[in-house]
Amino acid sequence: MSSSFMQLRHLRYFTGIVDAGSFCQAAATIHVAQPALSQQMAALEAELGFALLHRSVRGVRPTREGKVFYREATSILQQVDQLRSIIRSTAGEPEGAVRLGMSSALAASFACALMEASRAALPKVRLHLVTGDSLQMKQLIASRALDICAVLEDDPTSGVTRQPLFQQRLHLVRPPDTGEVAPAVSLEELAELPLVLPPRPNTIRDALDRTFEVAGVMPNCIAEVDTFGGALSFVRAGLANAILPKGDIPDIPGAEDLRPLVIDPPIHMTACLISCGDLAPAAEAVSALLIAQVRKVLQISPLAGRELIATPDVDSKAETLAVAE
Repeated sequence: MSSSFMQLRHLRYFTGIVDAGSFCQAAATIHVAQPALSQQMAALEAELGFALLHRSVRGVRPTREGKVFYREATSILQQVDQLRSIIRSTAGEPEGAVRLGMSSALAASFACALMEASRAALPKVRLHLVTGDSLQMKQLIASRALDICAVLEDDPTSGVTRQPLFQQRLHLVRPPDTGEVAPAVSLEELAELPLVLPPRPNTIRDALDRTFEVAGVMPNCIAEVDTFGGALSFVRAGLANAILPKGDIPDIPGAEDLRPLVIDPPIHMTACLISCGDLAPAAEAVSALLIAQVRKVLQISPLAGRELIATPDVDSKAETLAVAE
């Protein structure tokens, strides 16, 4: 196979094999016979002059060169898919696939509303939603594995297009049987309480670590849990106190009788929409729709601890989509 005959299908075959972890699974997924798939990969490796895959009875995994080839092949395929969406969208309404990431904290409040609005306002757009910690979402944006992402930040991300949405204040959440307490707690008082915190690396944990370091106090962390629900189980059991965005607490099952307290001085996170590079029309439309939905949700159900960030140009686009919806 001459390099001039390398085609997109060879890139799709290779990325499909790596994603599946075996020739057998990849053959079933991309609908190509396994012997033909093996032959195509062997020819591709011979043409390139190095092995792309480690083969074993347990499956396949990319070699060092294969990892580089996978990254570049994925980028090329994404650009081709984006090109298709751009061409189709010039002839009418936005269409195509959009890979959207949301931090778990934001997804609990906004994902359902966005999905419902997207079905109505952007019927030709297919949304692929990925959720996780904000740091994980940022990594996926940097690698171009996602088109757009809604995350919580306390320190602006560099190298990306960033649209602030709202500020989110962190609150102390105490066990339900706690006696009379002051309406606010200082950092010094906070450091004396048994705390359950998210494990590092984590956006909220990073913000807390920096805040405690500046204040010169050491938190009493007795456990680390990577979900809000898990942290609240410690709180409900009376074992520890949690530090969470107050606006997200109503979205967590079983949190109705827990009492958030103000931390003074305040610790803020900023909810942002981030992207890397130019967006296809479909992704632009989803971005505007997400902004509209965030504003709609917060205006209909305002929650203490959340404050919208005014952005006139973006708000104008968002209002147009909200009206169209």
